[in-house]
Amino acid sequence: MSARLEVKDLRAYYGQVQALHGISFTLEEGSVTTLLGANGAGKTTTLRAICNMVRTTGRIEFDGKPINTMSTENIVKLGIAQVPQGRGTFTRMNVEENLQLGAITRGDKAGIASDIERMYEQFPVLKQRRTQQAGLLSGGEQQMLAVARALMLRPRMLLLDEPSFGLAPLVVRDVFKVLGEINRRDKVTILVVEQNAQLALELADQAYVIETGEIVKSGPAADIANNEDIRKSYLGY
Repeated sequence: MSARLEVKDLRAYYGQVQALHGISFTLEEGSVTTLLGANGAGKTTTLRAICNMVRTTGRIEFDGKPINTMSTENIVKLGIAQVPQGRGTFTRMNVEENLQLGAITRGDKAGIASDIERMYEQFPVLKQRRTQQAGLLSGGEQQMLAVARALMLRPRMLLLDEPSFGLAPLVVRDVFKVLGEINRRDKVTILVVEQNAQLALELADQAYVIETGEIVKSGPAADIANNEDIRKSYLGY
C-alpha cells in the first residue's frame, strides 16, 4: 500500500498566531484515518492547511507530489474533496443543483448523471427531496447532501470536518455507515476530524491525537480505542 498523502513538519498560521507546530503524518491509499482532539487543538486547521486555505510552512505531498503552493481550486481538481464543518450546502439551491455543483470540474455529462443516480441510491432520502431547497432539509439530510456533493467530484481523498456535529445518534450512525461503504467500495482515502472519538475509532484504521497544534499520540485506531490512559487523558470517554 502506497502513501496517498504525506504531511511533514507542517506549521500553520492565522496572522501572527501559530496554530500548528510541526505535525507530520501519512495517509495510506485506501485507508481511513481519524484526527482526534479537543476544540481548538488544530484539527480543522489541519484540513484547511491540506487545501491551502491557511498560511503554512512544511511540506504536503499528494501521490508523491508537493501541493503546498497550489491554489485551493487546483488541489480540488487533483481529487481532494472536503466536507466542511456546518455542512456548507448551498441553501437556496435544491438538492439536485447542489449535486451538480459538486461535479463542476468534470465534463462527462453522462457520468455526472449516472453518479447523481448513484447518490440517490446511497442516500434515498435525497431522491425524495431532489427538488427541495437545501436550506429546508433537516440537519441530517443536509449532512448527507454535503457528503454526496463531495463524492460527485469522484475524489481520491475525502476530508470531513465533524460530520456528526448537531446530528441525532441514529443519523450519525447512518452517515458513518455510508462512509465505511464508500471507503470499501471505491477505495477512497478518508481523513475524518471528529469529536465523537468512539465512533471515529470504530471507522478508522489509523488515529492521531492532536493537542495545542502538536500530535501527542498516534497508532492503529484499535490500539488507541483500547488504551484507557489515552481515552481518559485525551478523548474524554
